[in-house]
Amino acid sequence: MKILPKINHYAYRVIWSEDDNQHVGLCAEFPRLSYLASTPEKAIQGILKVVANVVKDMEANDESVPKPIYSRRYSGKFVVRVPPEVHRQLALEAAEEEISLNRLVSAKLSS
Repeated sequence: MKILPKINHYAYRVIWSEDDNQHVGLCAEFPRLSYLASTPEKAIQGILKVVANVVKDMEANDESVPKPIYSRRYSGKFVVRVPPEVHRQLALEAAEEEISLNRLVSAKLSS
């Protein structure tokens, strides 16, 4: 039996759109979906309904439904490519602070 994520476990947010002069409901797991509304509350309600309909359609068509971001496991490792000059500057900064390059970059990403 296939266990599917509940739509209320997805990562939702509301932003303001100057172009549309409305609030926009978004879902991180479905980046191409959005819902415009006059209030943030209506935007969230709207994007929840849109996602529910899309998930229902995906299930009906035996498509793979995205797992919620907060349910996914992360290793804590990823590779980032930067220009050699940036790499050199970061290595110099790490050496001056007497910390590893990894620790320096992690601190910069966390701030």
